[in-house]
Amino acid sequence: MLQMQLAPSPIAATVDFAAPGVQHGFLRLPYSRDDAAWGSIMTPITVVNNGEGPTALLTGANHGDEYEGPIALFDLAATIRAKDVTGRIIIVPAMNYPAFAAGTRTSPIDRGNLNRSFPGRPDGSVTQKLADYFQRVLLPMADVVLDFHSGGKTLDFLPYCAAHILPDKRQEAAAFDLVRAFGAPWSVRMLEIDAVGMYDTAAEEMGKTFVTTELGGGGTATARTAGIARRGLRDLLVAAGVMRGEVEARPTRWLDMPDADCFTFAEDGGLIEFLADLGDAVEQGQPVARIFPVTRTGLAPVAVHARRAGLMMARHFPGIVKPGDCVAVIGEEVQP
Repeated sequence: MLQMQLAPSPIAATVDFAAPGVQHGFLRLPYSRDDAAWGSIMTPITVVNNGEGPTALLTGANHGDEYEGPIALFDLAATIRAKDVTGRIIIVPAMNYPAFAAGTRTSPIDRGNLNRSFPGRPDGSVTQKLADYFQRVLLPMADVVLDFHSGGKTLDFLPYCAAHILPDKRQEAAAFDLVRAFGAPWSVRMLEIDAVGMYDTAAEEMGKTFVTTELGGGGTATARTAGIARRGLRDLLVAAGVMRGEVEARPTRWLDMPDADCFTFAEDGGLIEFLADLGDAVEQGQPVARIFPVTRTGLAPVAVHARRAGLMMARHFPGIVKPGDCVAVIGEEVQP
């Protein structure tokens, strides 16, 4: 059976991925619109090459309202020196640049969620074209991929670094070695409830060592979470053999997400009151929140119960929830 041959990507890089030294440039995607008939989307990129070694692909703002990654990566791009690198580092601080510029999770152009758009299409929407470029150009260059996330405007997390349980145990072990090196306060063996079309899945299916984070939330970054991102980024690059230096050992506590019962969803909409905070221990069946109907007074709130015992590792952030929203995520603390 013949496979359809994809058209070339319309995205052009203004950097040379093979040239030595530090280069700052753009991924330019033609985008014709009302205010610029021959306009472009210009996604900032930095490439650092110095001798033989692995390639690390570093990305932030896969979702545009998550800021620790962009802070750490724009900072790294501004301060990195070629002599500190052993191999190649590709830095894309704002992977979904239209969403990042708008401060939204998804693209304001096509409402595309970049992290659900892989493998993408070169002749598709703007978001699909971005995904296709990462799928066919950037990911194949990489040995190690670090994709920063946090909760955005709708979730809040214990600050953690994570990797996935994988069928290939060597690939899995390499990822968890880098999670340890990142040294976030929490480290997670992560379960995804919606892995179709994810950047994570695309990288892992290529055999790449993939690591991600969730570093707070609420649509902002704090001094603490930005600091975790900066320190973890540096130590992960050192541990991966892409940057010179020594890894600074920091304590971390491990959480496991063994099954779908980790996730608790709202079945009702309204005003949410949490009965447990991030990091609190909860028992199976314990009420973790209650939701007040808001269409009239005098109605009793509806309790939301934990589906398993463990620690509250994530929670809904806005004060109003809708049916189907994730209210809480419960992880099980485990020994490393």
